[in-house]
Amino acid sequence: MSIDVGLLSPVTAGYDELVTDDAVLDALVTAEVALVRAYATVGLADPAHADAVSHALGWVDPTSGCRGHGLDAAVLARAAVSGGNPVIPLVGMLRDRVPEAAKPWVHRGATSQDILDSALLVVARNAGIHVHATLRSVEADLAEFAAGHRNQVAVARTLTQQAVPTTVGLRAANWLRGVRRAADRLQAAVAALPAQLGGAAGTLASFVEIASSEGDAAAASALPAAFAAEVGLAAPDAPWHTTRWPITELGDALVQVLDALGKFAADVATLSRTEIGELAEGAGGGSSAMPQKQNPVDAVLIRSAALRAPNLVATLHLAAALAVDERPDGAWHAEWPTLRELLRLALGATAHAASLIEGLTVDSVAVARNLASTNGRILAERLSIALGAVLGKDALSALLAGGEDLADALRAMPELEGIDVDALLDPADYTGLAGDLVDDVRTPRDAAR
Repeated sequence: MSIDVGLLSPVTAGYDELVTDDAVLDALVTAEVALVRAYATVGLADPAHADAVSHALGWVDPTSGCRGHGLDAAVLARAAVSGGNPVIPLVGMLRDRVPEAAKPWVHRGATSQDILDSALLVVARNAGIHVHATLRSVEADLAEFAAGHRNQVAVARTLTQQAVPTTVGLRAANWLRGVRRAADRLQAAVAALPAQLGGAAGTLASFVEIASSEGDAAAASALPAAFAAEVGLAAPDAPWHTTRWPITELGDALVQVLDALGKFAADVATLSRTEIGELAEGAGGGSSAMPQKQNPVDAVLIRSAALRAPNLVATLHLAAALAVDERPDGAWHAEWPTLRELLRLALGATAHAASLIEGLTVDSVAVARNLASTNGRILAERLSIALGAVLGKDALSALLAGGEDLADALRAMPELEGIDVDALLDPADYTGLAGDLVDDVRTPRDAAR
């Protein structure tokens, strides 16, 4: 029985199929089969052995890997305890399932870390591709939302207080910029994920010996790239047993994704407060005790993921910094569940972000109400620039601090005769380059299509 089906992690519930223990097991089997296939590719193993192993263990292709191999993740997990990792018992289980002549080629020359690192990055690749695709969908919907609200003037807030006018469109364009940059970085990180093949201590000595015994010593140098191609990862430039940049760079990219989505969600949650009411989710959640509430559930769940992510990537960096010797004593092991949880959070958060932007609505009445709530004083910065020299700083400050109608007070001042006070107090006329900034955010992606 699983101990975690998402009961306490609603942001990931229903979105973590790509990173379950069964998915990890499939990737482990995939890595083992890919190694046999790589031996055949470089001419060291009989292709018939590779075909037999592939058939016995459910090989599909480098993208889909192995399915239907008949192994049980729960059984393997219990067997893994004594050796400290699941590859040790896995090898015996796999050899029991392949023809006798092919058994010697299963796991030949490899170390547990080769298989486990490669398998985890297969899982990361599959999850990362899915996260990236969802981010691009969010990006497209944000672009449409920003364009649709390009000229809708709203209150900008700094340090929780009303500041100057902005637009709903520019706020969305800034969410889009964060999401786009995170998606670009994740795409690069996933594309760079390398296979792992180094042997016991990262020297590839075992593979050189095997290749030499088969009469082709040069084939050992071709084996890592052949293995990478079979498992669907980038060819490594060298074994990275204790040089953990593939893990930390991927972790950093995932956290940047969750940061960007967290910012989007935090703004939605804030602006959907009853007292502000400018935004609303398409289908908010209810309350068990207060039927009047429509909670911004998607935003809340995304924020929960964004809050959890930074400490997870900190663990990955700590593990990388303590990756001692030629294989770490515990630091490597700490990465496995940590990276999986980051991927899980990214899968869930992006799914909820797609739902959030798809149903996001703007309450134009609330936006206008809040914009007018300071009776024109949201234009204080503009008035200081335009009228400061005419009225003097002290007089203008006193006027802005007073409670009278600002427009009437300005019209009554003889010093301002001939000045169009209404135009000066029009918030739509003080949004700077907001419209251009909304237009610009669509240009890079559109130009590339």
